[in-house]
Amino acid sequence: MIVVYSSVWIDYFNGRATRQTDALHDWLGKRTVVVGDAILAEVLQGFRSDQHFRRARRLMQAFPIVTMLGPTLAVRSAENYRALRRRGVTVRKTIDIMIGTYCIARRLPLLYSDTDFDPLVRHLGLTVP
Repeated sequence: MIVVYSSVWIDYFNGRATRQTDALHDWLGKRTVVVGDAILAEVLQGFRSDQHFRRARRLMQAFPIVTMLGPTLAVRSAENYRALRRRGVTVRKTIDIMIGTYCIARRLPLLYSDTDFDPLVRHLGLTVP
């Protein structure tokens, strides 16, 4: 199983070819791709067209959708944020630390295309495919 971050899905839906979108395309139908509820919200909020929104929603809801936070992971996310701050690293978006913490806790690799998760890989054990 693998979690795919919003930035990869957005590039994928926009037809942008990257190493990550190529990997996602290759995995579809071969590996279980998990969609986090927070990721689903981030991806779907960006569609301007109702038709594209509905199509993307239908496609993404074909994958297992998981709740990424809850009380235990909320506390763990705060702990991870604080641990990174002690190392001099500030995660820009709270949602990123939540998604990363979910993946770390569930031992699921995260496919992402920006650098926001690099500190979680370096310092907290987040894995990448």
